[in-house]
Amino acid sequence: TMAETGGEQRGGFRGRGDRGRGDRGRGRGRGRGRGRGRRDGDDKAWTPCTKLGRLVADGKIKSIEEVYLHSLPVKEYQIIDHFMGDRLKDEVMKIMPVQKQTSAGQRTRFKAFVAVGDHNGHIGLGVKTSKEVATAIRGAIILAKLSLIPVRRGYWGSRMGQPHTIPMKVTGKCGSVRIRLVPAPRGTGIVASPAPKKMLQMAGISDVYTSSCGQTATLGNFIKATFFALNKTYGFLTPDLWKDNKFLPSPYQVHSADLAKKEVK
Repeated sequence: TMAETGGEQRGGFRGRGDRGRGDRGRGRGRGRGRGRGRRDGDDKAWTPCTKLGRLVADGKIKSIEEVYLHSLPVKEYQIIDHFMGDRLKDEVMKIMPVQKQTSAGQRTRFKAFVAVGDHNGHIGLGVKTSKEVATAIRGAIILAKLSLIPVRRGYWGSRMGQPHTIPMKVTGKCGSVRIRLVPAPRGTGIVASPAPKKMLQMAGISDVYTSSCGQTATLGNFIKATFFALNKTYGFLTPDLWKDNKFLPSPYQVHSADLAKKEVK
């Protein structure tokens, strides 16, 4: 009958459609799975691409402070992993959808803000936008590691014990948001709203007063302003740094022979 014929035709069409989509879907899934597997393998067997990466992999550079001392640009996040290891903790500060108007409607993507820090004088902030949340977070973590900076800590009053606050008043600005960090006496704690408080904790600061103005509800700009303020702590030449320093040659100069050999190979 027509009904049976139609049913068979519809069933056949539906079967082909499902099978076609299923095959393609499974194919993509396998492809993505293999891709992820390869990436993990690449992470385990890191092959450095930059001069700094080669020196780090060979053990010529012993600590990340040498990298900061000579202001060497870090282009591979594995360098940070090599030095910091498991001490570096990451925190997703915010995930927000962003839209672009197209002729077919809106295209929605996800923007992730991720902070990384070791709670001991190092902090990084990464921002990444992607079609999937997981991809955005993964990319933001890598960018946060690449932007890792040292945070200078100091004292309020007597220099007893370990440094606990920032050494001077600093200001950071992003968009309309301004944040001012002021040194505080020991035991004060971090006097700040939740977003910058988390950043300051990850940087290893125990006591600080903060003052902010502008559209602080824009969390992305708020945490960026905090990051820029912390970045300025090593920008001030305080009297205890006035003494003469013996400048050391750059690691690229010291190990130029080793780098030249590797390039020849």
